[in-house]
Amino acid sequence: MERRELFGALGAVALAGVATKSWAQDAHAHHHGGSKYQELIAAAGDCVAKGDACLAHCLVLLGEGDKALADCAKSVNQLLPLCGALQRIAAQASSFTQALAKVALESCTECEKVCRKHADKHAECKACMEACAECIKQCKAVLA
Repeated sequence: MERRELFGALGAVALAGVATKSWAQDAHAHHHGGSKYQELIAAAGDCVAKGDACLAHCLVLLGEGDKALADCAKSVNQLLPLCGALQRIAAQASSFTQALAKVALESCTECEKVCRKHADKHAECKACMEACAECIKQCKAVLA
């Protein structure tokens, strides 16, 4: 991957994170805590934000030739669309919330496990791991 492509990819990841955070703030402002899934929405949004940062960090290191975080990048890259969808579906109190929470729970569990391996050396992985753990907790609460 050339430097120009890497920075383009990082820019896209950063923009996605800003857009997600902005969307989450707008959703919160409009709902004023009215959704029965507020904690799940917040946890999924945090998972996306921390996951974006983790993926960006992994991409930088991969671009420098360090392949140690390849498994982390793959795991978080799969997690991001699932948690983003969960955040949006839960904000609508959709009938699909529980089904998507079950899938997101599996993805968060895998990502949390993979990030745990790198948490001592990389703050981004630690933050992602912690966000995944909270999202796991909130998914389980919805599924209970």
